[in-house]
Amino acid sequence: MSITQNYKLNTIQWYPGHIAKAERSLKEQLKRVDVVLEVRDARIPLATHHPQVPEWVGNKARVLVLNRLDMVSPEVRSLWVNWFRRQGEVPYFTNAQDGKNITAVSKAAQIAGVEINKRRSDRGMLPRPVRAVVIGFPNVGKSALINRLLGRRVVESAARPGVTRSLRWVRISEQLELLDAPGVIPLRLEDQEAAFKLAICDDIGEASYDNQLVASVLIDILTYLEATNSEYLPNKPLESRYGLDPGIDQTGESYLHALAEHRYTGDVERAARKLLTDYRKGLLGSIPLELPPN
Repeated sequence: MSITQNYKLNTIQWYPGHIAKAERSLKEQLKRVDVVLEVRDARIPLATHHPQVPEWVGNKARVLVLNRLDMVSPEVRSLWVNWFRRQGEVPYFTNAQDGKNITAVSKAAQIAGVEINKRRSDRGMLPRPVRAVVIGFPNVGKSALINRLLGRRVVESAARPGVTRSLRWVRISEQLELLDAPGVIPLRLEDQEAAFKLAICDDIGEASYDNQLVASVLIDILTYLEATNSEYLPNKPLESRYGLDPGIDQTGESYLHALAEHRYTGDVERAARKLLTDYRKGLLGSIPLELPPN
């Protein structure tokens, strides 16, 4: 089922010039890197996977980081751990804001780089720090992760996409150097359902979407998840927060208008912004927008 099938005329596109430039630069820098730390949003691990990452990474080591673990329940995290392991991957759930599980990521990067120094040693060369790059969509927490790995604030970090504009190397320790790269998104967001999820989670620029449209899709997704996987959601998140039951037959758009009348004197834009902000701040509870495919 496509949640966004009713909205297909309203496409989401966002590809500012600095991201295109950063992508070219990143491809060049990747030649010098030993390990790739791919950061995704734990609420939408599939939508925040850049389709070109496997091509960019090639046969380099990769560490998969699912940031914002506080935004999904332990049960949902367990589902994803099992699913990724079946794909042959080990996901590291982190919270870059409070530093949870950051040490495990650092160790994984260093372990992945041990083989590099073994090969150097075999050729009679001195060991050097492992070179890692942190890549992912804008605003998934890459800069916050680097600051946590460093234990001090050296990389600008902000709750808006596109803050990191250039590539720079940061020495983490004697064993590890990190390249902080700007967020990169696909040239075209072909999968509009994924694009809406990126917009809901604030992982693409605000200029690329309409708040009312995106809030309507969020309501539709919540309604669908309640009907199909309610055990992974808080009890009635919309009704609990706003005192208004979405009802089984109500569309996201009609609920948004009803909410505007109920709480915001008919101001639909205000209702949409409030709903999106509440979701992003976790005020509706820990709600994933994706669960592992069957």
